[in-house]
Parts: sequence; C-alpha cells; structure tokens
Amino acid sequence: MPDGSATLTLTLHPAIEEIPEADWDACAGEGNPFVCHAFLSAMEDSGSANSRTGWMPQHAVLRTADGTIVAAMPMYAKTHSYGEYVFDHGWAQAMERAGNAYYPKLQVAVPFSPVPGPRLLRRPGTGVPVAALANALEQACQSLDLSSVHVTFCQEDEWGALGEVGWLQRLGMQFHWENHGYADFEGFLGALSSRKRKVLRRERRDANACGLTFHALSGSDITEAHWDAFYRFYQSTVDRKWGSAYLTRRFFSLLGERLGHRVVLMYAENAGVPVAGALNLAGSEALYGRNWGCRGDFPFLHFELCYYRAIDWAIEHGLQRVEAGAQGRHKIQRGYLPKPTYSAHWIAHAGLRRAVAHFLVEERAGIIGDMAALAEESPFRKDGEG
Repeated sequence: MPDGSATLTLTLHPAIEEIPEADWDACAGEGNPFVCHAFLSAMEDSGSANSRTGWMPQHAVLRTADGTIVAAMPMYAKTHSYGEYVFDHGWAQAMERAGNAYYPKLQVAVPFSPVPGPRLLRRPGTGVPVAALANALEQACQSLDLSSVHVTFCQEDEWGALGEVGWLQRLGMQFHWENHGYADFEGFLGALSSRKRKVLRRERRDANACGLTFHALSGSDITEAHWDAFYRFYQSTVDRKWGSAYLTRRFFSLLGERLGHRVVLMYAENAGVPVAGALNLAGSEALYGRNWGCRGDFPFLHFELCYYRAIDWAIEHGLQRVEAGAQGRHKIQRGYLPKPTYSAHWIAHAGLRRAVAHFLVEERAGIIGDMAALAEESPFRKDGEG
C-alpha cells in the first residue's frame, strides 16, 4: 500500500468474531461504546445486522508484516440506504437513471445508530495515517466492484483528514446537551431564561405527578423481564413511525450480557406495570440516547425519561454531554443545542462524484445557516436576562 504503509495488509471479514476482541478494542479505545467489539458482535449474533436487514459485515482490518492489527473499521456491504440516518437516496436514483448500479455500496458505520464517534479505528502509538486507511477503503471498493464508500457520523478530525485526500465532505446536524459544570438539575435550570425555566419545571412537575415510579437501571439490575418490556416499547415506537424493527429481541439480551455496565435504561412503572423505557449507553464523556417507547398516555413523559433524566444522570456521573439522537428541533427548548455531524464519501463514478460534490457545497452552506438560525432559539440566558 502507498502513503508510507507498504508493509500493511488489508483483510475483510464477514463476521466480527473473526477478529480478536482484544485487538479490535485496542484500536477502538474505550470512549465510545458503539464501536466496541461487544456492541458490534451483539448486532451480528442477534441477527440484527445481516443479509436480512441489508447490513452484511465486511469489517476492514490492517495488519503489519508480523500480523499485528494496527487499524480496523466497522464496515458493511449495503443493498439499500436504510438505517443510516445520512440520506443518499437521491444519489442512488441519479446513478440508476444514468444506467449504473449504486447498490451494493460500502458503509463504514454503526448499524441503526446515528451516534457520532470514531470510525477509522487506529491502535495508539502505531502512527497509521488516515491516508492509508482511505486508500485501503478505496482498494476494497474497487476490488469488490462496488459504487462507493461512505464513512458516516465520524469524528471531525477524521472528516478533515479524509477531505484532504479527496473524499467528499458532508455536514449534518444533531442536538446535544452540554454540561457546564452544573452541580445538579437546578443548576442547569439556573442557566436558562426565566420563561424557559418555568416551562421545564412545569413539564417535570406534570410528568412526575402521574404516579409513576422511575428507575435508572444498569448492569445486573436489568433483568430479562425488563428487556421483554423494553422490546415491546421499541416495537410500539416502530409501529407508530411505520418503520421496520431491525433490532431483534435477542439483541437487547446480548447487549445486557456483553455491555451491561455501559447500559443506562431509564424505566417507568405504573403500579408495578412497566409503561415506558429509554435506552442509553454511557461513554467516557457522553451519555448516548438511543431507543425509547411507551405504552399509555402520560404528559411530558417522553421529555422526562429521554431528556431530563438523562441530564440528571450525566450531571451525577460527571459526563460532559448528552447526545439524544437524530432530529428533534423541540430539543432546543430543553437545552439541547444544534451541533454538526460529519460524514465523508468516496464515489468511483467520476460523473456522479462531480454532481455530488456540487450538491454538498450548497448543502453544507445550508446546514451552517440552519444551525446559526436555530442557535438563536437557545433557552439559555443572554447577558442581562433573568
């Protein structure tokens, strides 16, 4: 391989179990649970990420001449663009109108998880340049005769480095809460304008006046009965949104077994009967909100379980952020402000690559403008406000 990495060898693996967990996690680090071996293996072993759902593992690994794994990338061959949260359906349609196949493509991502984090996983101290990983991904795409490679929800430094070697750069937007050293939830409320404080206090008061019992469960405190209930909540949310239940029931059991110490399950009961749940995973700096569901009609329960109790937990455990997933302009008024997300794309077809590059210039400008406009809706006090 070029770029000073001639001694590195690329291999692709149709199952993460082919890659030793210790080697994978040495590259992934401990900061983000979604890229660890335990999470990705739970996806595969549960039948959630496979040919049924159109996420066929092709994990990329780089080894030195002596066989040492120095880099890894969670990669999948995709036959569609669902479950990614970075939408390229228009690109696929343009390619197909020109008489070329867009699918299958390669996706460096975490299935069904719009969670920003590292995607080009490199073992510390080995000095593997991003250019070498980009070159390996391009080689893999060409050798498999696929249309493109997409690295989605990557870190900003990865995005920048991929842009430097000619990959197309895309911006997105999410809403994150940041901990500015608050002692407790009241400390956070004190940073808001008076009117917004009243709204949040009322929402919490009404949610907690429903007679529900709330729990924040982790590790061995989460039983199979909890997962049974949560899976029903998950299915009910999918049904309401006319989506597909990609995650199997077994995924949640395996998640609890393999990564239970990172799971934070916000759970609500009514007279001992489970009525709602919100699944979070804790990293070294952030609490990541993922799936939620509810059976019943309780005022502001979604805000209480998914946003406010996540803030409580993050403050108590000294985390810097709560990342509450994709979409949701309503999050702004609850202290979750717009933040950029990053993806990078390599497209083999020169004509489509040029067209997408022009589109992304305009889209990035639009995203930056939208973020600036949305930031004006911030609930935090401005100078001189009470």
